[in-house]
Amino acid sequence: MRYAVKLSVATAAAALLLAGCGLKGPLETPPDAKAQSQASASADSGQGKAEDAAPKPHKGFILDGLLR
Repeated sequence: MRYAVKLSVATAAAALLLAGCGLKGPLETPPDAKAQSQASASADSGQGKAEDAAPKPHKGFILDGLLR
């Protein structure tokens, strides 16, 4: 019984340690991708889209009632 408790505590501690690994902040693009993205869209346009691009129509999803 005590072995199972120790094992579950060790597993939970390992999961928390691994979940905390990594860099905090936005993702960084590779250097060559930065040059390509600057050529295709201006920084003011948002997410690499043209400023006059129409928004995509919404596709329904089964969990929309929970998410919206």
